[in-house]
Amino acid sequence: MTKVAVLGAGGKLGSAVCEAVESADDLELVARIGRGDELSAITDAGAEVAVDVTTLEAVMGNAEFCLSHGVHTVIGTSGFGPDRVEQLETWLAKAPGVGAMVVPNFSVGAVLMMRFAELAAAHFPSVEIVETHHERKADAPSGTARRTAELVAAARREAGVGPAPDATTSALDGARGAAVEGIPVHSLRMSGSVAHQEVVLGGIGELLTIRHDSLSHASFAHGVLAAIRGIGSRPGLTIGLEDVLGIG
Repeated sequence: MTKVAVLGAGGKLGSAVCEAVESADDLELVARIGRGDELSAITDAGAEVAVDVTTLEAVMGNAEFCLSHGVHTVIGTSGFGPDRVEQLETWLAKAPGVGAMVVPNFSVGAVLMMRFAELAAAHFPSVEIVETHHERKADAPSGTARRTAELVAAARREAGVGPAPDATTSALDGARGAAVEGIPVHSLRMSGSVAHQEVVLGGIGELLTIRHDSLSHASFAHGVLAAIRGIGSRPGLTIGLEDVLGIG
């Protein structure tokens, strides 16, 4: 049995993670960490893997504690940028054999959506991303949208695809979205939403739309379990769920 601690256990996603762990025959939930709880509860409980779904303000301190104490860490906190990834690599260099996995989205459908967008990116001159989340989400664009844009941009560079055609010469600030490695990303924050994203690709006489919708936090359960089960055999840094899901 792999012993698991969940940080941010009181939130909606944290509650879903706890439920998923408790439903698994090969995992044991040994610590639920909420705001104000001591991180020492993680090691006191003998946790081997920690899943962090807290906040941008808390996640780095949590990660430093876990990695320095030899606890594999799965990070599902959104908005995790390159500077934070670099810091993780620094800590991991001092923790041989310990793994950290940064997961922009735990949904298997979202991972496939990103992969399909990456495959399509080289075949269309135009591509933009539209993501919608609930009104309580603190970061924009979402981590999923940022990761999708990075994958799409890399695929286009490798294929030698130039910048998307765009004759805009006058626009209000933000009207064309935020540019992530040259890919426009548009963020909507709507009551009633959970997590939704579409990648729209355009070519001569055709449009291709790749869309994914998470309708409840239950959609993240399979990906969470895959990350927990896979991280122990992946020391160092892993970005995304593609490897543990066998999506190459």
